[in-house]
Amino acid sequence: MLLRKLLLRPNRPQFPICRTACDFPLKKYDVIVVGGGHAGTEAAAAAARVGAETLLITQKIQTIGALSCNPSLGGVGKGQLVREVDSLDGLCGRAGDWAGFHFSILNRRKGPAVWGPRAQLDRERYRQFIQAELLATPRLTVLEGSVEDLLVSDPNPHQPGQHRVTGIRLADDGQPVSSSSIVLTTGTFLSGSLFLGQTTSPGGRIGDPPSCAGLSHSLREKMGLRTGRLRTGTPPRIVKKTVELSLAEIRPPDKQPTPFSFLNKQTHCKPEEQLPCYLTYTTPGVERIVKESVHLNCHIQQDTKGPRYCPSIESRVQRFPGRSHQVWLEPEGLESDLIYPQGLSMTLPPDRQLCLLREIPALKRAEIQTPGYGVQYDFVCPMQLSPSLQVKRVQGLFLAGQINGTTGYEEAAAQGLWAGVNAGRTALSLPALSLSRTQSYIGVLIDDLVCRGVTEPYRMFTSRAEYRTALRPDNADLRLSPRGFEEIGCVSEQRYREALRVRDSLRDALSTMQSISMSSARWREKLADVNVSKSKSTVLSALELLQYNGVSFEMLASAFPECLSMYLEFSQRLKSEATYLPHCEKQKQEMERIREEESLSLPLDVDYFSLPISLSQEVREVLDNVRPHTLGAATRLPGMTPAAIVHLLNYVRKTGQERHKERNVNVSK
Repeated sequence: MLLRKLLLRPNRPQFPICRTACDFPLKKYDVIVVGGGHAGTEAAAAAARVGAETLLITQKIQTIGALSCNPSLGGVGKGQLVREVDSLDGLCGRAGDWAGFHFSILNRRKGPAVWGPRAQLDRERYRQFIQAELLATPRLTVLEGSVEDLLVSDPNPHQPGQHRVTGIRLADDGQPVSSSSIVLTTGTFLSGSLFLGQTTSPGGRIGDPPSCAGLSHSLREKMGLRTGRLRTGTPPRIVKKTVELSLAEIRPPDKQPTPFSFLNKQTHCKPEEQLPCYLTYTTPGVERIVKESVHLNCHIQQDTKGPRYCPSIESRVQRFPGRSHQVWLEPEGLESDLIYPQGLSMTLPPDRQLCLLREIPALKRAEIQTPGYGVQYDFVCPMQLSPSLQVKRVQGLFLAGQINGTTGYEEAAAQGLWAGVNAGRTALSLPALSLSRTQSYIGVLIDDLVCRGVTEPYRMFTSRAEYRTALRPDNADLRLSPRGFEEIGCVSEQRYREALRVRDSLRDALSTMQSISMSSARWREKLADVNVSKSKSTVLSALELLQYNGVSFEMLASAFPECLSMYLEFSQRLKSEATYLPHCEKQKQEMERIREEESLSLPLDVDYFSLPISLSQEVREVLDNVRPHTLGAATRLPGMTPAAIVHLLNYVRKTGQERHKERNVNVSK
């Protein structure tokens, strides 16, 4: 078997260098990460950052960091995840700033809490950046190969059904590699199948084989995990010179690009170098071809669930007949000769795909470079995971990405980072950690997966977060970077110090604005363009005035340059802080109350069927099946009633008091 290793050099080259390395000895690693996609790269880097000797195994080194579908990052809900991954020193935010060439903030018509940072990316530049970052990561080794099987110990006699991973077995030569923590990030490759027209072939991505069949068998048969089947798809890639962009609506990027990473003041692409995207629409001819070709499309005829919020054009036509659908024409790179038609995911035969494209005026002369295709793959029902993303019945085994039933690069990256953190900590005999849904969108994502499960590919939206006004994309660094350094151990000192500088500066600026108070009349004299109350008795601080629509921090800084001008770099963040301050104060109190109740632990070994409390048989079965770690997790289980939660709360408090009394008695003796 061919193995390759990324060579770590004292002076790192611009991009990774690979060489054949059959003579590299295989040893025991603290953490093994399987898969080199968005989840895998974040997991491997995070595990190494917390101090674990880490091995990343991928089928092809050259596809590490590949953008398999749409070459874009972020969006509404997804942009918040990217910012949070960056706040914990993840890779994708900085990679997006390096590779992006069309930056925009989505949802600007609404408040900053639900804005969605997004960028169109250059595929090659993104891949190169990720590989270069992995090359520069200490304690990280990358091998090219395929995993045939997971090695696990016999079930624990004291905990029936409880296994422990001990390593993996490589395909072809069957070599074992030992490890106490393994992160599976197989994406669409776990027993993956490709669909094009009536043709089916094994694979997780066009040109790449699926993961070894032994891996799926090991999860189901050896460990007894419940698995399911999901599907996704991708549109054809169109030769750019054959597209008549003049017949589509031009959509320019933001004049001033907004970086993803809190460490970057600007993006690599200069404002004037950005490229536009284009918008067009489907026609009745598109619907006609879809309906005429349904019998030629075996992917769409199956019952396997696909992504509801990014459906194929066949699914859209079937669900919404007679409608015109948006098609975004997006360049694949600064120098790429391809166009990505977002909204035209399809699995028709190639000749029918071409006919469909040419029914759209802007694509009437289109030529296809690569046809669209569908993928079906296995996933593990995520309610079998703990909040650390560790499989409950297999100690040391962590899952992240599409194997947990999610869709999207951003959801995968967020899970990968958190699984990598906890896999590293577990291997180093440190306690696993969790993120509350009151603290981050990552916490919302993981809590939704492990408590509610999935019936279709999961996608993040701002509407899923109850406390989205506090979990804004602009304050992710303040929420997560200090904890990432002080408690988690995955954040660099450079980022930590920058987060503290920003926190202290914002605090000082808010305090200074609070100390500046004047009557409405004085404010109207000071700022002629500000529409404030005409009541002479009304006294407003500068902080309260900043909450008004049409009042910017720049206006206040121009009126009080001696005490506010030094904070101009935080003008937008201060505007957001002021806007949401009244609401966030109330929300903070509610969040603290919920955190106290949510954090109440439920014993993992409790026999729910024999609990002496009033619970229905259905509730007992749900609790026994999922075995939630905390009361908060139990509240979000399907079938749980408010009355059942009250009984559980009283039970936990009572048993906690009894245990406390027992400890005191033992101490006194």
